Amino acid sequence: MVNKYLIGVFLILLALSTVYYLGNSMMPSKNEVVVYVSADQDYSEPVLKDFEKQTGIKVKAVYDTEASKTVGLVNRLIAEKDRPQADVFWNNELIRTILLKEKGVLAPYNSPGAAGKPVEYKDPEGYWTGFSARTRVIIYNTGYISPADAPESLSDLKNPKWNGKVGIANPALGTTGDQVAALFSLWGDDAAKGYFNQLKDNGVKVVDSNGMVKSQVAAGDLWLGLADTDDAYGAIQSGKPVAMVFPDQKEGEIGTLMLPHSVMLIKGAPHEGNGKKLIDYLLSDQVEQMYANSGIKTIPLGNGVQRPDNVPSLDSIKTMNVTQYEVYSSLNRSQDFITRLLIN
Repeated sequence: MVNKYLIGVFLILLALSTVYYLGNSMMPSKNEVVVYVSADQDYSEPVLKDFEKQTGIKVKAVYDTEASKTVGLVNRLIAEKDRPQADVFWNNELIRTILLKEKGVLAPYNSPGAAGKPVEYKDPEGYWTGFSARTRVIIYNTGYISPADAPESLSDLKNPKWNGKVGIANPALGTTGDQVAALFSLWGDDAAKGYFNQLKDNGVKVVDSNGMVKSQVAAGDLWLGLADTDDAYGAIQSGKPVAMVFPDQKEGEIGTLMLPHSVMLIKGAPHEGNGKKLIDYLLSDQVEQMYANSGIKTIPLGNGVQRPDNVPSLDSIKTMNVTQYEVYSSLNRSQDFITRLLIN
């Protein structure tokens, strides 16, 4: 009888301990933060490690692939809207960040770090804030094109002398898609469609990613192409025969597209408090300075953030006179057109 009693007590205790363990294992840890990251892992991971070191908060990062940059994680966040898994999204651009706001995926958070950022690069309701900007540039192979002969404007890419020598990344994804949408907003649909039809007639090559544009230009398979400053800086620092041009900087020209990173809080974040701490950190002058001094050499958006001599200041770059929301409004119709023209 005693043995049966002891066995019964043991089984009850075992069952209770199992329930307790499973219950706690399914609950989110209080000392962690989950961040989805479309920024390059080589440069974003050290920043997140520094946050861990400073705060003691464990960072669980989910990274996107190079080919599907931004789009993959955006779609995942939309799919997870009713049961969010992430606390923070660190996006490498802004336009699809606006899509997430429109889809109700984001929660407003007015971080102290947003105060010093330009109004054109932050949401007026606090749903997202931009920092550490790249720009779209023309990169070219210096073995085939001299600095004096390098294109200075997007319109120059239509020149027949570059027939079959110009490359762009998949225009339905990432920052190339942003640039297409920006031109639709800036020029109007008809003029933008005419421009891209002329590029197609001039033999423009579509490759998988900006990184592949950089690689093919560096190898001489392409002579020039459109990419981001981080791609260009990476090739230059590796000793490749590559140089870059900030396009359309002259009087009367359209300027270049600025591409800030953006950070935002996810609605229903499992670790909301830690998510806010990570956002505060990412918007700090310290992080903007780290990124400006890194291999991708981003342009700080904060006032007074120190930067290397080879990183231009924000006010030294002539940017496109188009708002982020205007670009977003053109995204769907510009992607429909450019996909049919250059991909299908």
